[in-house]
Amino acid sequence: MIMAVVARRLLGLRIGRVRALLTGCVGLLAAGVVGTPMGSAASRAPLVTVQLGAALIAAMIFLALSEAVVPSGSVRGVVRWPGAVRRRLARSRRYTQLSRIAVRHGLRRFLTGRPRRAGKSPQEQAELARSLRLALEEAGATFVKLGQVLSSRYDLLPDVFVDELSSLQHEVAPEPWPDIERVLAEELGASPVEVFAEFDPEPLAAGSMAQVHRARLRGGQAVAVKVQRPGARQIVERDLDILFRISDMLERHTQWGRTVGSRELVQGFADSLHEELDFRTEARNTVAVAANAAPSGDTGPAGGAGGGAQQSTEDQSFDIAPRVRFPRVHQELCSERVLVVEWLDGVTLNRADAVIDARGLDRGELARDLLGCLLGQIMSEGVFHADPHPGNILVLEDGRLGLVDFGSLGRIDQMLRSSLRNLLMAIDRGDPLAMSDALLELVERPEEIDEERFKRALGRFTARHLTSGAPPSHEMFTDLFVIVAQYGLTVPPEVAAAFRALTTVEGSLNRLMPGFDIVEEARSFASRELTRRLSPQHLSRSLADEAAAVLPMLLRLPRRAERISSALEHGRLSVNVRLLADERDRRFIRGIVRDVLLAFLGGLTGVLGMLLLAAEGGPRISDSLRLFDVFGYNLLLVSTVLVLRVLFTITKPQR
Repeated sequence: MIMAVVARRLLGLRIGRVRALLTGCVGLLAAGVVGTPMGSAASRAPLVTVQLGAALIAAMIFLALSEAVVPSGSVRGVVRWPGAVRRRLARSRRYTQLSRIAVRHGLRRFLTGRPRRAGKSPQEQAELARSLRLALEEAGATFVKLGQVLSSRYDLLPDVFVDELSSLQHEVAPEPWPDIERVLAEELGASPVEVFAEFDPEPLAAGSMAQVHRARLRGGQAVAVKVQRPGARQIVERDLDILFRISDMLERHTQWGRTVGSRELVQGFADSLHEELDFRTEARNTVAVAANAAPSGDTGPAGGAGGGAQQSTEDQSFDIAPRVRFPRVHQELCSERVLVVEWLDGVTLNRADAVIDARGLDRGELARDLLGCLLGQIMSEGVFHADPHPGNILVLEDGRLGLVDFGSLGRIDQMLRSSLRNLLMAIDRGDPLAMSDALLELVERPEEIDEERFKRALGRFTARHLTSGAPPSHEMFTDLFVIVAQYGLTVPPEVAAAFRALTTVEGSLNRLMPGFDIVEEARSFASRELTRRLSPQHLSRSLADEAAAVLPMLLRLPRRAERISSALEHGRLSVNVRLLADERDRRFIRGIVRDVLLAFLGGLTGVLGMLLLAAEGGPRISDSLRLFDVFGYNLLLVSTVLVLRVLFTITKPQR
């Protein structure tokens, strides 16, 4: 055990008792192996250090190899091996299935890091994009959602891929009623027959993660009940594990993976997907968007029903615009896998053409209300519906629009909202310098960027898309993202989610009013926003907010100025600059110096040992043993220990 303690201290490891016992056994075995050829000479004091050194080296090598194969802490999972084996087998089967899908669609070569030089022509790129879409659809719900996220990343993918991935769909069969009934009983603590006055076992819609049923509460209110599919979380966790492994492989072996940060991209996707799997999050999202959208002081139910009775936020429907409405959330019935919200009578937008025409509704007004609703959420509240596709938008019986399904919610902080507003206003004015400033505030910029060239590129962009008489187009934002990517700028995930929501709502707007110009309407929104911000009421409120923030600093300023002037008057004013003030920097430098010093000492002692062994003559301890040999062998052992320590430190995985 002493040998194990010494070996682990030299390598800087913390090990358990089992590994320490095995390490001690390996050290004893090595001592025996080395001592056997020595015979009776092994017991002599000068050679004992050679035996101990050989045992120590063997123990260190065993520890290093065992740490590489079975990292510290893994042994505690032995008792869970049966479950781990089952998960590994399931993952292997899924790997095999995904590999077959990739091979069938001609995509496997792009995961190796050595794609063929072909595929550069537009036709070949279009075929590749179609193959990718088909493969993602066949791979299942998790990969379909990943493709939908990528469809908003104009800064990462060419237009042909974005357009193809935007049409991703995943048709699934509904779950059998007994399985859904079991989930409801587990989450509600009682049978659905006991909780609801009526419950339709036939789902109205079936998605990859959940399905929706219509029901009626004991109080008579019609509700929509969203129930998570049994095993949905396990399927998502398995696929996310595979996605993380694929992203690591792409980041190690492909330039594209390193450039876009594939690991970070998948991590953001995983965080979003985990939120979608918890319906309590969706309930909070619905309440948050509705609360931010509610007019000040308006706590009455939407639609005017119910008179003036006031209720809590959780029990209200809210209007964000005269023609947009949100459902009420029944918090007391919501859980991780069940969501109960008010039933909104209406037809989804993808089936509402006949209804709109029959009622003579103004399509342009509906489209402007929908876009104004989303832009208001993004620019003003900072909490917005991240997936406003036609299936999540209803045309209600009273002619208004309704927004449902808040499982995917975007959030933008105040600084990013301000930068987005500045960008829209700069686009509206056609000002490339203001666009440059707004973009550099909006994105994550590298340390080195040629700002002059960047501004000239935006100037060319402005001349192409924003000159007088040139109608705004969807390609305008695509070209803007191309410029962002060319200069190594990274769009934050929150901003990417906002642009994805706008891209998604464009399809909904075109269903409402074919040819609806979302870019022109966004520019008009920016103009109205600028006018609102320049109004006397808004300016006075902004000045008051700024004054409240600056006032404490102004009050401290005279005292600080007096201390500085006093120190200057008496000659005590000094400036201290601390190099390596950050502990992480000091730790990094210490590590480099230590490793270099140990490597130097290891090499030096090794050379000295070899010189002593090669030297002739010298004092003898016995007829067959020279003093130079004893010193030489021990110096070689010390050299080996030092080199092993350095090599292990360099190659040890960081956790």
